[in-house]
Amino acid sequence: MPEVCDPQAPGADETVTLIIKHSVKAGFESAYEAWLRNIVRVAGQREGHLGVDVVRGKRGRLDFYTCVLRFSSTEAMQGWLESSERRTLVAEAAPMLADGDQTEVAPINEFWFTPLADAASPPPRWKQAVVTLLVILPHTLLVPLIWGPLLALHPLLSNYVVATFLITLTIVLSVVYVVMPPVTRLFTPWLEASQAHEHLDSQETSPR
Repeated sequence: MPEVCDPQAPGADETVTLIIKHSVKAGFESAYEAWLRNIVRVAGQREGHLGVDVVRGKRGRLDFYTCVLRFSSTEAMQGWLESSERRTLVAEAAPMLADGDQTEVAPINEFWFTPLADAASPPPRWKQAVVTLLVILPHTLLVPLIWGPLLALHPLLSNYVVATFLITLTIVLSVVYVVMPPVTRLFTPWLEASQAHEHLDSQETSPR
């Protein structure tokens, strides 16, 4: 079983990303693409699997793939890593891989603007700023309106410091755990415009 780097040990109720990196030996590109489509289909049938994105790049002269699989919990991800289906498929791919099957895992909220490929540079700061603004602005407009009636129920809640704390806490939690992860996935092709990015459907079995 490939080694899993799990420094944060995310909890069972937190969405996690499994990042898999493969350097493909010269001459195996087509065979690897077919294998990739097959393992995406198999992984998509697992309970807790939320989707996969693939970034194609280069490492030296070899094709380099970064696959980002998302799961609803650590248990779901670990179940896939330890499954007989994955072990069999990884064994099939072994002759095609220059550096073996490299895996790591991190909580999804730590993966906002992380480059998907080793050779990639972070998205331009102005793009990060635009995405962040699109997420933060609606929150700053709507959250105070939502809290307003509740804050008026008690003098303590209507205190400026308390009210500001509650509103800010709501915005931060919503952005970090609810809104930013899917928004970042939505904008990934734009953020990573210099990379060949693709979202693979688990039902696909042939290259587009």
